[in-house]
Amino acid sequence: MKVYERIVELLEAEGVRTLFGIPDPNFVHLFRLAEERGWTVVAPHHEASAGFMAEAVSRMTGRPAVCVGTLGPGVANLAPAMMCAKVEGSPVLFLGGQRARVTEQRVRRGRIQFVRQAELFAPSVKYCASLEYADQTDEVLREGLRQAQSGTPGPVYIEYPAHVIQEELDLPPAAPPEAYRLVGQSAGADRVAGAVRAIGAARQPVLLVGHGVHTARAGQSVRALADLMACPVIQTSGGTSFIEGLEDRTFPYGFSTAAVDAVVRSDLCLAVGTELGEPVHYGRGGHWAPGEADRTWLLIEQNPAVIGVNRPVDIPLVGDLRAVVPQLVDALKESPRTPTPELERWIARDAEQLAEAARSAPSGMSPVHPARLIVEATRAFPADGIMVRDGGATTIFGWTYSQAKPHDVIWNQNFGHLGTGLPYAIGASVAEGRSRPVMLVTGDSSFLFHVAELETAVRLGVPLVCVVGVDHAWGLEVGVYKRTFGQGSLETGAHWSRDTRLDKVAEGFGCHGEYVEHDKDIAPAVERAYASGRPAVVHVAVDPKANSEEMPQYAEFRTWYAEGTQ
Repeated sequence: MKVYERIVELLEAEGVRTLFGIPDPNFVHLFRLAEERGWTVVAPHHEASAGFMAEAVSRMTGRPAVCVGTLGPGVANLAPAMMCAKVEGSPVLFLGGQRARVTEQRVRRGRIQFVRQAELFAPSVKYCASLEYADQTDEVLREGLRQAQSGTPGPVYIEYPAHVIQEELDLPPAAPPEAYRLVGQSAGADRVAGAVRAIGAARQPVLLVGHGVHTARAGQSVRALADLMACPVIQTSGGTSFIEGLEDRTFPYGFSTAAVDAVVRSDLCLAVGTELGEPVHYGRGGHWAPGEADRTWLLIEQNPAVIGVNRPVDIPLVGDLRAVVPQLVDALKESPRTPTPELERWIARDAEQLAEAARSAPSGMSPVHPARLIVEATRAFPADGIMVRDGGATTIFGWTYSQAKPHDVIWNQNFGHLGTGLPYAIGASVAEGRSRPVMLVTGDSSFLFHVAELETAVRLGVPLVCVVGVDHAWGLEVGVYKRTFGQGSLETGAHWSRDTRLDKVAEGFGCHGEYVEHDKDIAPAVERAYASGRPAVVHVAVDPKANSEEMPQYAEFRTWYAEGTQ
């Protein structure tokens, strides 16, 4: 077989069936073969979009995903997605085309479409290598797949020089993953027993659920654990997907008064799928400070090197949460906890806070108040939908005012990279076979980063509705100007043309477009958008003053960046 055929075989052994990128001479053979073998092959309009789409697939499947970049400029365009995957902990395999090595090693000037790529990207990935010789294909690809999924997941970069594309290999069928990497690592029995004893002795335990629970597709086993612990589930900023069956007792850390009270009163925290980063005050500052001396910490973590770094851990459970959580469930079945009376009170309090947010969101304004935009859009969110978030101010309003409790939420929570929303939405839909409705809630500035991917959504027939709050400005940055220099000061670079109509832009790409100026029209516009059977954009004019000055719980958000105080 050819080298590119072996690459496809190795990826299929890991369950990979999607490929993103713009084909070039290095990859046309691989692209054609993948499609012939039934893969979904998506060529977007920018390689960064390809990387974001692949990352969304990894989040929705719990498996690695693949995207490619053509030599030189195409690989350069992968950089934003590569860095996001590193910070977000996403196992994405980036394949980069390159000139033949005879070209690279020449001491000459003026080489076309050439730069030494690997050394530029090595700091941004977990593993960086090149297929120098055909017979290295298995070892290099497997090492990439091993590194991407071991310890803290992350991206790898493998270069694919032109001189190896057509070389021949004589190899047996690709081995399954367990033949060359550790799969389903479980925790030690003594640690599990210690965790069971600690949970049994706790009066007010909490389960802190992070981004990793969603990306590992471990929701149902975590639900079983939460049921046995009979405790509230506290979401990190990255773990905002609601686990089916736990919606009522799941509260966002810091943004729910029930969550804050549950954290303050807790005497045990079991953290799953989270690195205990700044947004949860490293698990020792902020709302954790009261009772810190008497709180027991259990952490399920695949990477032993990070245990105890951000805070001391009493009982580390080292392993893949997909294996460790079922271990705990089995061990707790004989001694389930009885819920404390506070749990019902917290459930009622959180429900009332959410209802009060809907009641208090200003209505009847034109342009629409951004709080009311979130309320009305999320009320129209389909029950089986995938929620994607993007934007600065829009996302901050969403934390407080969202009325939906989606089981799948994707946003760029750690790196904060704007413009990921539209590619994430397309990638997530591809991962689900384009069978579920997707809603992207975003701001206008973020939406415009990769607006060309509307054509990709149309071409693929993605059931996507983009609800875009439009204030013709970088809303979060306008707010920073006002807080820094006062009202009426220059807001240099924070505004753009007020003549842009995103619904008309969408129609130009073949999408359904809606223009909304009144909050009562938002839900009907969303319903018409889904009913159109096409990807759609709902342009909602939002009040720029409210968008920049009235972001809810902004002080809580700012504590994430409290340099030197955590």
